[in-house]
Amino acid sequence: MNPLVSIIMPCYNAERYIAQSIESVLAQTYQEWELLITDDCSTDKSVEIIKRYCEQDGRINLLINEHKGIAETRNASIARAKGRFLAFLDNDDLWKPEKLEKQISYMFEKGIGFSYTSYELIDKDGLLKNRVIQTQGVIDYKKYLRNTIIGCGTVMIDSDVVGHFSMPINDTSDDMAAWLKILRKGFMAYPFNEVLLQYRVTGKSASSNKYKASRDVWRVYRKNERLSLVKSVFYFSCYAFNAVKKRVF
Repeated sequence: MNPLVSIIMPCYNAERYIAQSIESVLAQTYQEWELLITDDCSTDKSVEIIKRYCEQDGRINLLINEHKGIAETRNASIARAKGRFLAFLDNDDLWKPEKLEKQISYMFEKGIGFSYTSYELIDKDGLLKNRVIQTQGVIDYKKYLRNTIIGCGTVMIDSDVVGHFSMPINDTSDDMAAWLKILRKGFMAYPFNEVLLQYRVTGKSASSNKYKASRDVWRVYRKNERLSLVKSVFYFSCYAFNAVKKRVF
């Protein structure tokens, strides 16, 4: 029997893209999944769109949250998850149809609890930006401090191996803080070097504001990981170098 995958999707004012994201889940070649969408008090038509999908497919479940931010929104879905595997998809990103099937097979083959994949960038209209972010090998705690290469929408977690976890309550970069929390326990993130996610870069994307993204990484070093100033400067320098290299190459 194929294990159930719980797909964690936060939503906030995503009426333009949410249907496309849900359709990319419905198109999966692996069909043993539940899609747990938590809406963070959207003021547009997002909830209306999601409800239509819930009526069409019982595997799609909607919870309307108080306006608490992305970390608590993701955690509300994680708390309802029934699946052995957890996967993450934001409300404007797209999965390739074989994403779940290939990644689960890879994890069973390797006997691992944490994997990530390569991904490509698309613009607000869904057009490819001719940029692929490749995996960077097996990543442990210290390597991830130097290079935050793991895309949230590429991650899959086997809870039977890793155990229960939740997103730290940060303004942003909650996913980075969560992966560090897992890696700090001695687990490693294993790469599946195939593009299985299309990450949409818009004016609202956290990654589109480089100053804010850098500030958030610094906060994770100091607040979540409680690194000394010297270590924080060292790892931030490595992060900045790798961020530039990722954009240039």
